[in-house]
Amino acid sequence: MKVLVIGGGAREHALCRSLSLDPDVTALHCAPGNAGIAEVAELHPVDALDGAAVARLATGLEAELVVVGPEAPLVAGVADAVRAAGIPCFGPSEEAALLEGSKAFAKDVMAAAGVPTARSYVCTTHEEIDEALDAFGAPYVVKDDGLAAGKGVVVTDDVEQARAHARSCDRVVIEEYLDGPEVSLFAITDGTTVLPLTPAQDFKRALDDDQGPNTGGMGAYSPLPWADPKLVDEVMASVLQPTVDELRRRGTPFQGLLYAGLAITSRGVRVIEFNARFGDPETQVVLARLRTPLARVLLHAANGTLDSEPPLTWHDDAAVTVVVASHNYPDTPRTGDPIEGLDEVAAKDAPHAYVLHAGTRRDGDAVVSAGGRVLSVTATGKDLAEARERAYAAVGRIRLDGSHHRTDIARKAAGE
Repeated sequence: MKVLVIGGGAREHALCRSLSLDPDVTALHCAPGNAGIAEVAELHPVDALDGAAVARLATGLEAELVVVGPEAPLVAGVADAVRAAGIPCFGPSEEAALLEGSKAFAKDVMAAAGVPTARSYVCTTHEEIDEALDAFGAPYVVKDDGLAAGKGVVVTDDVEQARAHARSCDRVVIEEYLDGPEVSLFAITDGTTVLPLTPAQDFKRALDDDQGPNTGGMGAYSPLPWADPKLVDEVMASVLQPTVDELRRRGTPFQGLLYAGLAITSRGVRVIEFNARFGDPETQVVLARLRTPLARVLLHAANGTLDSEPPLTWHDDAAVTVVVASHNYPDTPRTGDPIEGLDEVAAKDAPHAYVLHAGTRRDGDAVVSAGGRVLSVTATGKDLAEARERAYAAVGRIRLDGSHHRTDIARKAAGE
């Protein structure tokens, strides 16, 4: 099977790594990719937001499956253009991707499907914003309605900070604060059948002990030893299947990866948000534990034949991912700094730990930073403690001037 992956972050590197190990994959391409993905896939320049250009590339490569990784191309309708060219595509249509592209749309779908979520107001005026903030009180949860690269959400006790963020958005969703730990659960779906993956937990705040501003994610781990063994079944019944059924009822079936960000509250499971694609950095740990070959499952989802696929199987190992971010992230990051130590990780830590590139590029013989979240290190072990130890040992070999990372990923879950 010839596969083309669209995107160039750590999520796409994790996907390409898994696909490169799949015996069904005979040729692997990525566009535009990054310095790390180039080691496992052939790279091609393309504007990932240009559906016609992506479709032309896929046609020229005789791709038998296209996997659209990031949210922006999905919301821009790239998957529709690929399917119109007659090529199976893993990724929802432009209309279905609104589940991530508009938080107000997602709330409407959840209300219609009876999916448990936080009470909320959709606001477009200063008056509506002030009324909503007064109604809920602190902590204030303010979400930009549109895509914001993982940085459109402010959770704060400071009403002025909440108000300022709300007023900076064209349309904003203000909702009640949900207590309890957060869980990420992915599901692969063809629009009817839903196949859940294993749960993970990510760390959104920039600094240890959940301090600092929200980011796109600073690390993740799986499995969750503290979670109820019935959690996946419960979320399937109350969240994932009803959402997929509602979108199909509306005539906009969702084919691709449905991501549910959940809060395990004192009143039960509540949906924080939906994403329409694999989440980063949870993808890194989930795919590290996946035993089932990936390409066949994605193709069945793209072709509407997922009901023929048996339940996914998983390695018993635990996995931990630690993100290394550039100087000043999540504010305006510094780029162009050389990254050293990558060869040391490959020589000393593989196969139990490896680097997945995100914001990197080649500069001659060197690899340099090219974004905020520069790379992540994923490690596996017999338990979370061993996976954590291996991940941080590998992170310690990487040298990037001014970089920072959290030191507490999976620490509590590992019992440390």
